Amino acid sequence: MTKFSKTQLQVMWNRLLAVVEEQGQALIRAAFSPIVRECGDISAGIFDLKGRMLAQAVTGTPGHINTMAEAVKTLRGRFALQDMKPGDIYMTNDPWIAAGHLNDFLLMMPVFHKGQVIGFTSCTSHLVDLGGLGMGPEGSDIFDEGLLVPPCKLVEGGEVNQLLLDIVKANSREPIANEGDTYALIACCEAGANRLVEMMDEFNIDHLDPLADHIIETSLRGTHDAIAEVPNGIYQSQLRVDGYESEIDLCAQLTVSSDEILLDFEGTSECSNKGINVPINYATAYSVFAMRCIIGPDIPNNAGSLEPFKVTGPKGCILNAQSPAPVAMRHTLGQLMPDLVYGCLYQALLGQIPAEGASSMYDLPMRSAPEVVRRGGQVFVVELTHNGGTGARPTKDGLSATAFPSGVWGSQVEITESVAPILVTKRELRIDSGGAGTYRGGLGQRLELRSANDDPFLAFMSLERVKFPALGRDGGGAGASGRVRIDGGPDLSGKGEVRISPGETLILETPGGGGFGDPKLRSPNNVRADLTQGLISEKSARDIYGFKK
Repeated sequence: MTKFSKTQLQVMWNRLLAVVEEQGQALIRAAFSPIVRECGDISAGIFDLKGRMLAQAVTGTPGHINTMAEAVKTLRGRFALQDMKPGDIYMTNDPWIAAGHLNDFLLMMPVFHKGQVIGFTSCTSHLVDLGGLGMGPEGSDIFDEGLLVPPCKLVEGGEVNQLLLDIVKANSREPIANEGDTYALIACCEAGANRLVEMMDEFNIDHLDPLADHIIETSLRGTHDAIAEVPNGIYQSQLRVDGYESEIDLCAQLTVSSDEILLDFEGTSECSNKGINVPINYATAYSVFAMRCIIGPDIPNNAGSLEPFKVTGPKGCILNAQSPAPVAMRHTLGQLMPDLVYGCLYQALLGQIPAEGASSMYDLPMRSAPEVVRRGGQVFVVELTHNGGTGARPTKDGLSATAFPSGVWGSQVEITESVAPILVTKRELRIDSGGAGTYRGGLGQRLELRSANDDPFLAFMSLERVKFPALGRDGGGAGASGRVRIDGGPDLSGKGEVRISPGETLILETPGGGGFGDPKLRSPNNVRADLTQGLISEKSARDIYGFKK
């Protein structure tokens, strides 16, 4: 086997990162659904022959990327190499293999070079509707929530399994979008495979093994060094969150040793009867992402840098839901994992951990009311994603209306209005919603929307931070809670189905992030700037920050 210098291996590694970025962009450009092409709800990656992730596109979400890293290992073990042919592509949306709920399709394609399988490309994206009760928390089990496709061949020898595609379309309220998004996923796999083969030809290599070993060993070594800087010990934290039928306790115990970190969810509440339960693969994805944002964040994300982080939890707890539990809105709690993990790391790394943030995106699936469908009116399914404020950082303010940890960009108003009879009449930052502190929490936002015609529509809510706001650190204040209501009516619970009749306005206010440090120590220049930009009120400037003009 050819020996490569470290410089040559680094050049090939950089090329691999460019390949996966092009792969991810191919998916975004070709996708039909706004949540994919406008919001970037995807993942794309390249894997070696053992199913180890070597590179991932920067575009994407941790819930897709880190679940994909494990899913390819599963599919690699499910299908024999000797049975694979050029042009084959495998697929599943099994929540416990792929990305945690039915609406995410995960594809894996073997890459052939000189007649042999040398690795795999993979990708994931969100499909807007898979039938059943659709996106929303109302299902009582996975069978309520739509069509589950077990691991199978989507493409065989370059020919799409038309029967499978027809089944997917027949079980959807948006069959054309589903078909287009499926072909976009196929194109993503093919783009990655083609560019990988071209790279191998250019560098005159027949196997990925030397490059794969270099990537993984280098990343693992760097991650071990980063973990060594965290004081060994056992750290515990707990979050009480809104829940559905009742409040939920999320518990974590983080055990740090010299070269490994173990996170255990022992003590966490049992599963809900509604679809806010979280498969362990999804809870792991966001937990490990949170740790990696603090521990070795400059190390590329791959099988090597992921290996030292282990996550476990009791079967049947809400963060380790077992099939057939309903999991459609698993992100509601899954995206709170960073705040749970940071409650532990804050004890180990004082002055390095941000305050709590809105965290869970305010995801609002909407569709036509049943009577509109029955009388042949305008039928639509659309999913809005909006974000609250992030927690203040130890040396900087939090970010307003920003996706963390999901990475899903906020839905664009114009795009929403172009694909559904929805009119967004207001979108603005919420004044005073960021927690006070030496560094202020990021602001949430206020949206108002209504039907653009005379038809009613349904919204399916599973919103967090309504009862329990994001807390500050080191004397910082809590951010504002989220709110949802219709016109001037009372606040709604944040969970369940809501009907918006013609003429009514749905008002959605996303939470603010917690503040960091004593508000009295905030720079007067920063308070003045906040006032000038309309981020805080004069009352807050005077009463909380002691600001005098």
